[in-house]
Amino acid sequence: MISAGIIGASGYTGGELMRLLLNHPEVNITVATSRKLAGNDVCDSHPHLRGLLDLEFQNATPEEVRSRCDVVFVAVPHGTAMDIVPQLIDGKTKVIDLSADYRLKTDVFESVYRLKHKDPRDAVFGLPELHPEVASETFVANPGCFPTGAVLAAAPLAKAGLISSVVFDSKSGITGAGVEPSQTSHYPNMAENVQAYKLTTHRHVAEFVQELHRLDNSLTNISFTPHVVPSIRGILTTSHIFTKEKLKLEEVKSLYEEMYAGKPFVRVIKGIPTLGAVRGSNFCDIGLEVDKNNNRIVVVSAIDNLVKGASGQAIQNMNLMCGFNETDGLWNAATFP
Repeated sequence: MISAGIIGASGYTGGELMRLLLNHPEVNITVATSRKLAGNDVCDSHPHLRGLLDLEFQNATPEEVRSRCDVVFVAVPHGTAMDIVPQLIDGKTKVIDLSADYRLKTDVFESVYRLKHKDPRDAVFGLPELHPEVASETFVANPGCFPTGAVLAAAPLAKAGLISSVVFDSKSGITGAGVEPSQTSHYPNMAENVQAYKLTTHRHVAEFVQELHRLDNSLTNISFTPHVVPSIRGILTTSHIFTKEKLKLEEVKSLYEEMYAGKPFVRVIKGIPTLGAVRGSNFCDIGLEVDKNNNRIVVVSAIDNLVKGASGQAIQNMNLMCGFNETDGLWNAATFP
């Protein structure tokens, strides 16, 4: 058994990490930190864990967490992790950062987030389906939720060098905005409503470009528009992929099935994916259709933004980093309907 700690455990991702780790056969949760809630029972903030986890929030330093844990998850806001991660990395402790601080090259991060990086260092982008090298790392940067579903949707065609341009249109549940209330998540503004935002300027575009450009360095025409929908969880991404030549459905499906063979959490399905079929699970469902009228392929992906889009993927990375089965603690069906 190994010991796990979570720095910044009071939010949605912290709650999901604990929910999933409770059923992990190789992990004990030993530390959950929160400066504001130190001394309070974790279950007061995460009532779904009541009776299952006997733990109090602590205001422990990163060094104290590291000394007590084999693996540490950093679930703090962007711009904050760079103050914490250097105090955790010792070459032995496994560290998975769920913020954006280490996902991008330093110069790109500084340009996109308009922050001076205090700890420039390279980290593997923790999308295991595309980065098997995660298994040999002690520090991994967990991807953003939008890039996870979108990049997995386009990767097989990008790897084959068939994409001329791609437009990602994503619909996200309200939990993507975080645990703190906002005008976006305020019930009267969100109920029976759909809100588009950051129409051409969302920060996650940099992750799309980085990962798809790695598969095809000629692919630069990448666009993205997100929306918030009145759902608690999930991201449904419709990818309009314009190809360099007309392709048959059988050809395209073969590319996807070949790329994701042996990848337990990507399901290439018949029909159109839905949020209900992945809610609470670490699966990414992908369905597609070829537009017979032009060189367009519509690929739809569905993930739970809190699981495959955040905490579940972090545990998937941990499993690979620690030599466990990739599916340990995660091989669960969605909560459907």
